[in-house]
Amino acid sequence: MAKKITIVGLGAGDLNQLPFGVYQLLTKAEHLFLRTKEHPVIHELDSSIRYESFDSIYEENEDFDRVYLNIVKTLLEQAANTDIVYAVPGHPLVAEKTVQLLLTEGREKGYIVTVEGGQSFLDATFQALEIDPIEGFQLVDAMTLSSEQLQLQGHIIITQVYDQLIASEVKLTLMEQLPDDYKVMIVTAAGSSQQELKEVELYELDRETNVHNLTSVYVPPIKEEKMIYHQFPTFRKIIAQLRGPNGCPWDKEQTHQSLKKYLIEECYELIEAIDKEDIDHMVEELGDVLLQVVLHAQIGEDEGMFSIDDVISGISEKMVRRHPHVFGETAVNSTDEVLANWDEIKKNEKGSSETQSILDSVAGSLPALSKAYHLQKKAAKVGFDWPSIDGTWEKVKEEIKEFEEEISLKRDQQLIMKEFGDLLFAFINVGRHYKIEPEEALSSTNVKFTDRFNYIEKQAKQNGKELEKMTLEEMDELWNEAKTLDKKRDEQ
Repeated sequence: MAKKITIVGLGAGDLNQLPFGVYQLLTKAEHLFLRTKEHPVIHELDSSIRYESFDSIYEENEDFDRVYLNIVKTLLEQAANTDIVYAVPGHPLVAEKTVQLLLTEGREKGYIVTVEGGQSFLDATFQALEIDPIEGFQLVDAMTLSSEQLQLQGHIIITQVYDQLIASEVKLTLMEQLPDDYKVMIVTAAGSSQQELKEVELYELDRETNVHNLTSVYVPPIKEEKMIYHQFPTFRKIIAQLRGPNGCPWDKEQTHQSLKKYLIEECYELIEAIDKEDIDHMVEELGDVLLQVVLHAQIGEDEGMFSIDDVISGISEKMVRRHPHVFGETAVNSTDEVLANWDEIKKNEKGSSETQSILDSVAGSLPALSKAYHLQKKAAKVGFDWPSIDGTWEKVKEEIKEFEEEISLKRDQQLIMKEFGDLLFAFINVGRHYKIEPEEALSSTNVKFTDRFNYIEKQAKQNGKELEKMTLEEMDELWNEAKTLDKKRDEQ
């Protein structure tokens, strides 16, 4: 016959708040087990009950998951021979991992597991703080707390802040989202005669010495939206408002077509910031690129076609699907294997067609330099490539000769332009063999040229000279000065 485990809650306060039915179970139980004896009710009943507590298991183990598993194992072993009562702080179904394990594992093994109730610490905490959870409320476990899960516009109660180490981890997590001086409340023994509320600034949270197993931390809702400007939902809301009925006329007029030029412009400005290794500028330009993405998504949502959720869901699924070596069982030993798997998965996703060219996947809107690079990469994957770098250099020499011949013949300008294009294409192929993206390389040179020419202009102005009246030799001398300064910066 299956044995019975009766689970009861000790409530959040003193003995006078304990339901009479729970009181009877505790005082009449022949086999009573306590998750912890450190509770006001147990202190008052101590001489009236016989019990065994699991406090020693906490002292022997630093891993709480191991503690919970050991407690459940012991309870199931005890209940195999006789009915038992298991008492936990608060309500058994609120923030009690051992109870959840007993309900699943115990019942799977044929035990009768019942929950007889008890007062949750939440009721006492709400009363102590005088807050209404209907305004928005979140209960989180200090042991598994992450900044991403925090809903800062509602009331947050962080439970199981057992000691100063956990309090320190909670502080650091909250400081990822909130100012260091944001005021929070330390709630201790809510609902009991030892109840204590102490407001502290966030950075002081782990300096509070009176932290124990009856301690929670209350985080009040933020009152200024600018405090959550860093959160994506807030940014999305701002863009939706810009395109809303009372929004900005310019933003409301934009379409996917009208925004194309801005997206291109912002991408190039980001590349420039990366080339200059200007971190502050990178942050700004990444924001501008993100703005373009969210604007396009908002237009899609306004038109009832798609939303940013579809965009994020699609790319998340793609990343998981194309990285089976991270999210699946596939094993890889090198970047080349990763790329080979990626291409094979991509090929299977898109299907095959007799009329489809392998070059069709290269975007037609790419800048010409990048498009040439990617066309060559695609062709190389099926073997249409020089077997070594020597062949690419020979092709460059051949194209230089043909270009020079076309110039010497002084024929049609279109023919000269085509030969120059062939020469560029051949040079791009050389760069590809050295893993150099031509657009990136030329952008870097453009930045370098601009900086050095700006140096010439600046020095000319300081020397009271006009560029138009300077000789090429004078300007070249300043150019070499700028070049020398660049090399010194690179060496630092």
